[in-house]
Amino acid sequence: MFDNVCKFLAESFSSDFTTWLLSEPITLTQLSPSELSLEPIRADALILLQSDEIFLHLEFQTTPKADILFRMSDYRLRGYRKFPHKRMRQVVIYLKPSDSELVYQTEFVLENSLHRFEVIRLWEQPTEVFFNSPGLLPFAALSQTNDQTRTLEEVAQVIEALNDTRIRSNVAASTAVLAGLVLNKDVIKRILRSDIMRESVIYQDILQEGLAQGLEQGLEQGIEQKAQEIAIKMINKGINLEIIVDVTGLTVEQVQKLQAQTEDTQAE
Repeated sequence: MFDNVCKFLAESFSSDFTTWLLSEPITLTQLSPSELSLEPIRADALILLQSDEIFLHLEFQTTPKADILFRMSDYRLRGYRKFPHKRMRQVVIYLKPSDSELVYQTEFVLENSLHRFEVIRLWEQPTEVFFNSPGLLPFAALSQTNDQTRTLEEVAQVIEALNDTRIRSNVAASTAVLAGLVLNKDVIKRILRSDIMRESVIYQDILQEGLAQGLEQGLEQGIEQKAQEIAIKMINKGINLEIIVDVTGLTVEQVQKLQAQTEDTQAE
């Protein structure tokens, strides 16, 4: 979910990101990774944006991964093959503090080949930077702040002052998701108003995901409950434990527990 939120923000507020990373508000359009791929690499947090002169290649990472070094080099070469006259700015943005050495690595080295890219560790970035643009607000609580709760409260105040309802809703929902990396959900719920988020596409995605998980869990619980009912009937008929396990799909331990419960009930 964190990857999806970062993608959404970079694509929806591209000029905010270019102002931050390129120091100029260039409007970029989305470029599909498949346009640069001979054999596409799976890259969950890959974002490619482009203008006539430049590519912006962003990789948002919650957990450091060793293959990021090769991936940055590979996509630079793919970009050069497709558009040899365009510059490419490549940035890996780590969202959550880590002790891994990977978050400090900015080079891919292979024999005589060397490729460099940039790395941003959000927890080392000045907090005020993320208050400059609506699209960056969701990252403020992940920045170099001494009080993440207070920072989130300040972000909430700025969000509520936004005039555009759609932007206000999307930024609030994105902020709630990313804040979950550093704060517990009760704090987030207390600070960010859920009514502001309801119209957000991010909020709807979360809702749909939650419903899907609920249905799946309900189905699994229903199947297990039915299996237990069948097992109890078989126990009462004196059927062998191994047969009950084979028929119902329950474990030996589950059937033994049901046997003990049945015996206790009969004893009463």
